[in-house]
Amino acid sequence: MPRLMGVDIPNDKKIQYSLTYLYGLGLYSAREVCEKLGIDPDRPASDLNEDELGRIAAMLERDYTVEGPLRRQIAQNISRLREVKSYRGMRHRASLPVRGQRTKTNARTRKGPRKTVAGKKGVKDLR
Repeated sequence: MPRLMGVDIPNDKKIQYSLTYLYGLGLYSAREVCEKLGIDPDRPASDLNEDELGRIAAMLERDYTVEGPLRRQIAQNISRLREVKSYRGMRHRASLPVRGQRTKTNARTRKGPRKTVAGKKGVKDLR
């Protein structure tokens, strides 16, 4: 398996799809990288030689923010929002949806499993 930026990319897939295994690199950017370097995006990733891998890695380091630096940048942005106590920062801190979604129903992915509250309306109260 070829290794780029600390990530093993799959051998059996085309280069354009293999590059999307890097965090922060989508299909459009992967095709763009192949086009700029003159590499056929439809070749299997196993056909890449060391020179081509080096050129891809150098270009990604120079022109794109991917993997570790991107994860670090996103974490810094979130921590900055928390520090200045912005609305979005408070939502991050409370583990609630940040982008305006409703929370009365749904939002289970962000809030986690339901926590049942004792003494709420139930069968006994209906008598």
